[in-house]
Amino acid sequence: MSMLSDILRDLRRLIAPPTCPICGGPLPDENVGVCTMCELTAPLTNTWIERENAMTERFWGLVPIEHASAFLWYVEGSEWREAIHRFKYKGAWHSAYALGRWYGNHLKESGNYDDVDLVVPVPLHWLRRIGRGYNQSEYLADGIAERLGVEVDRGSVVRRRYNRTQTSRSHLQRWDNVKGIFAVRNAERLRGRHILLVDDVFTTGATIMSLGETILQAVPDARLSVATLAATPRSLNRKE
Repeated sequence: MSMLSDILRDLRRLIAPPTCPICGGPLPDENVGVCTMCELTAPLTNTWIERENAMTERFWGLVPIEHASAFLWYVEGSEWREAIHRFKYKGAWHSAYALGRWYGNHLKESGNYDDVDLVVPVPLHWLRRIGRGYNQSEYLADGIAERLGVEVDRGSVVRRRYNRTQTSRSHLQRWDNVKGIFAVRNAERLRGRHILLVDDVFTTGATIMSLGETILQAVPDARLSVATLAATPRSLNRKE
């Protein structure tokens, strides 16, 4: 079966060679997720390397977490920002998966996420999922979980209330917009687990903190960590 899978993969690469989700160039190694040039020039935050970093500081006194990191800087006008917009709004879900695998490689190498038991992507409301056709955070979670060697849980936490997009909202409006939007419907599956919460972009952190609070209220013995694909420099008090 493995030999057949290898043959089918090689045939697929021959007919439709994988391309870099950032620049569209040839992709020499699917395990990396981007081409060599984009890998070398990627605006990495390196927050996953240190146990205490600018990302973990954002959660202090708000939601207890084990680790937190963002992979890339989300900068206005950047081709990386455009790539995130493509997989978030324009159907390029395969890019989210590829970038998730790349991010997962770095999380694995850091050793800080070795005891993660389960990956939980930030849920979308079913109405928004129908409109978009998919949840981009699930594809990020799939890629990360594959590299960490753990499962993805898509059903234990749901978004019970449809809330308007956070884009263009003020800091306070973002927090008001996410109050009470999540619910845990399978607490037993989360009990006593170290859960990695995954989202695409960290701005105020309102959404993922609301998710974390909801889980801990229902499952007090759960442990939480956070991994977002990107973060705005302002969100981590860094000049652009």
